[in-house]
Amino acid sequence: MTVKGLKGFKDVLPNEVHLWQHIENTARKIFHRFGFSEIKVPILEKTELFARSIGEATDIVEKEMYTFPDRNDISVTMRPEGTASVLRAYIEHGMHVLQSGQRLYTIGPMFRYERPQKGRLRQFHQMSVEAIGSGHPRVDAEVMAMAWTLMEALSLNVSLEINSLGCRECRPEFKKALVEFLDKRQDKVCADCNRRSKTNPLRVLDCKSENCQQQYVDAPSILDHLCGSCEDHFLEVREGLELLGIHYSVNSRMVRGLDYYTRTTFELITNDLGAQNAVGAGGRYDGLLEQLGGQDKPGVGFAVGMERLVLLVNEDIIKAEKRKPDVFLITLGEDAARKGFSLMHGLRGQGAKVSMDHDGRSMKSQMKLADKHGARYVIILGEDELANNEALLKNMVSGEQETVALSDDMGTCCTGIYERIRVRTINT
Repeated sequence: MTVKGLKGFKDVLPNEVHLWQHIENTARKIFHRFGFSEIKVPILEKTELFARSIGEATDIVEKEMYTFPDRNDISVTMRPEGTASVLRAYIEHGMHVLQSGQRLYTIGPMFRYERPQKGRLRQFHQMSVEAIGSGHPRVDAEVMAMAWTLMEALSLNVSLEINSLGCRECRPEFKKALVEFLDKRQDKVCADCNRRSKTNPLRVLDCKSENCQQQYVDAPSILDHLCGSCEDHFLEVREGLELLGIHYSVNSRMVRGLDYYTRTTFELITNDLGAQNAVGAGGRYDGLLEQLGGQDKPGVGFAVGMERLVLLVNEDIIKAEKRKPDVFLITLGEDAARKGFSLMHGLRGQGAKVSMDHDGRSMKSQMKLADKHGARYVIILGEDELANNEALLKNMVSGEQETVALSDDMGTCCTGIYERIRVRTINT
């Protein structure tokens, strides 16, 4: 009798592998432009890691994890998601010592015991991206911009939905209002929603039952319960996206299936996959590192499902890319930072790897960061440069520098700067 593969576990055959390779290679190039480095983490971890990070009351921990005792009777789990493993490695190997934080990503298989569907398997593959060390709202916008850039590079038609889940200060009041609302509807919703209303009330808003969703039309909105700090943060996130020209919509009903999310949360949605319409999702998880035993550093990230990308990518768009130059953008003052933030995104769109400091460091400190990043060029933007509508372009290898004009048309401006850098890179 022929032995067949397990249900929900799929072979990737040779006629598909090139699609996977194209998606991964495209992602790696884009992540590299945004200053992210790859990390490989184990498939098997102690169960405690996921119970503490994802949350014991979540469906993933309660019903979906592949968990078993090893030969020493230690409970181990095949990883159901990537963030917890990356943060465990970050803590264990003392990666927090780097002043500028860490930008990490991992690509590999994850495991959840759930009903297999189109684009959803029991062994599935994700790209998991983590930016650790800065709580600035523009970093949230930057991470979403990176996910958006990947979708554009793969020629995928997606929309971006965002929300804020508040923080430890304001979320309890929202939960209280939501529980009071749910208590009045116990006889009208499904058993899962009644159970979740006692253990993890936010998750009821994500129920797939049409009847339950009808009951939640008038449910309280988290956006009406945000504290002043969270309101300001969400406003700046939206402003950051607008500075980058990225279209979004606010979905106040969006919640995530993992307990560790705080403040910003987002999803990339497609209309080309039926019910499984989320291609990628993520958000901010301030407090999670401390919860796992590390230093209290903020973080934000996202995950993208490989199987869903493979279903969407058109083979006709697969093509080679040219060599790209590396740039570090130095800004002095908030006005320069805002202008530089838009300039950085525009140059990345052209194909350059560009990084910048979001935390207002001095010129000297930013130059040191540029050296750490191995930048071949720096673009300096301060008050004098802003006043003259120009920037200073410096070759870090030769020491040569020149002024470059900035125009109100950011697209034309970035094209001109990028071509100037690219030609010099090719010629040297």
